[in-house]
Amino acid sequence: MSIRPAVFLDRDGTLNEEVDYLFDPEQLVLVPGAAAAVARLNAKGIPVVVVTNQSGIGRGKYTWQDFAAVMRRMDELLALENAWIDAVYASPHHEKGQGDYAVADHPERKPNPGMLQRAAEEHGLDLTQSWMVGDKDIDLEAGRRAGCRVALVRTGYGTEVDGALADLVATDLPEALERILAQWP
Repeated sequence: MSIRPAVFLDRDGTLNEEVDYLFDPEQLVLVPGAAAAVARLNAKGIPVVVVTNQSGIGRGKYTWQDFAAVMRRMDELLALENAWIDAVYASPHHEKGQGDYAVADHPERKPNPGMLQRAAEEHGLDLTQSWMVGDKDIDLEAGRRAGCRVALVRTGYGTEVDGALADLVATDLPEALERILAQWP
């Protein structure tokens, strides 16, 4: 397996519009232009990996089946633009979680880099040549701790983040991906 760069995307507030505890596929709305932007990465053979904290699962607000239904709907919406996600990683862990998910500082819960590191190992990705794109400081910190360059989008919670941790600050995911692609050969 060859080592290659990837783009890691936070889900809620970055790829799709922010909805607290999104569990209903009918509430999923992609950020305008996001599918076409992901399709440009796909066309260049750049893996697109979603890394998302999903404390709602850990807190018992919704199930893994609900999460899977939302991701199936996302796949359908992306496919309309000939786009796809290569892999999805989700952390249900949270200090207010239930049972095995009641973990305050799990290695895979952002801002920890565990999901990115696991994706790199499982898919032959070069973290030092990759980007993490998100709307929160925890997304940027996870990317930075994994060795990636990081981009902040001003959608979702991004308007509340100062961007000091970011290598790039963009209005939204389409702009971020356009600027990231411009930096790659």
